[in-house]
Amino acid sequence: MLGNCDIVSFIAISDTEKARAFYVDTLGLSFVSEDPYAVVFDANGVTLRAQKIEKVEARQGTVLGWHVPDIKDAVKKLAKAGIEFERYEGFGQDELGIMTFPGGARVAWFKDPDGNLLSIDQY
Repeated sequence: MLGNCDIVSFIAISDTEKARAFYVDTLGLSFVSEDPYAVVFDANGVTLRAQKIEKVEARQGTVLGWHVPDIKDAVKKLAKAGIEFERYEGFGQDELGIMTFPGGARVAWFKDPDGNLLSIDQY
């Protein structure tokens, strides 16, 4: 039933200005609109609705991720833009913070200003 419908992604934010600067200026998403409840971005055709809440509670696990064609290049560019990549003990990440899974998938994690865990990956 929903297989042919567009997806809307949701995250929680507590600081509208920081979130807008991060998602637009740092990550390169397009700003769509803002209302009293959310800031809306276009993430390459997918709607990302950043819901305004008073305090964001940290969740376990990745809440949003992007497939990239060259993860090393993407990590370097994001790091140059001020992104700090997460390091996890036992994940065997390389010097850039990229983990390679046994099947060959490669992933690097970082957080937005509210602590939402985001990722980039290359298959």
